[in-house]
Amino acid sequence: MSKLRKILKVLNLKTIYFNFKYLPFKSAIKLPFLISSNVYLKKTNGKIIIEGPIFFGMIKIGLGDIGIFDERVSRSIWNVSGKVNFKGTANIGHGSKISVDENGCLELGNNFQITAETAIVSHCKIVFGNDCLLSWDILIMDTDFHKIVNDKGEIINESKPILIESNVWIGCRCTILKGSIIPKNAIIGANSLITNSLEKQNALYVGNPIKCIKENINWEL
Repeated sequence: MSKLRKILKVLNLKTIYFNFKYLPFKSAIKLPFLISSNVYLKKTNGKIIIEGPIFFGMIKIGLGDIGIFDERVSRSIWNVSGKVNFKGTANIGHGSKISVDENGCLELGNNFQITAETAIVSHCKIVFGNDCLLSWDILIMDTDFHKIVNDKGEIINESKPILIESNVWIGCRCTILKGSIIPKNAIIGANSLITNSLEKQNALYVGNPIKCIKENINWEL
């Protein structure tokens, strides 16, 4: 029965709708997207691009089972009016929220992974390289939402792109704001805040304000 429940959880109407909404028939029939029944499809009027070979279940949204969360009641949200570009496989874990404004763009490299309960918000552009791993309770957003103007009426807090390069591991409860750049092979320690460009590859960064505490490191998925 447990196995049957798992099958029904992914082979549901949301999975069928999502694939045939976004993809041409020849691609949609392969069901590359598996969508949990717990995903709230709030907006689906954006555009999805998949680069590379398309195969069954290559991109999972709202699935997973992280021990400290109850995945049965953990609700994911898909709120996309802009563009999402998948460059390979992806696993967007349960309870995660993806919000892309009509002018926004989200690009996910191959083997992209979110464990659970993480939010990504794009009004401009957010790019991930390959082999990125995100923990839970992370917030990544390239916008302040509300405009701030100076005494001349000029907007002084425009949205700015975020770039997260390949093989980056981001620990739980981190916040990554507009204009941030994280270099290759970096580790971001839990509860860190990033608001600018980090310089060193193969380095461990922690804190608020964030600082490099270890260089010449490597990590594996």
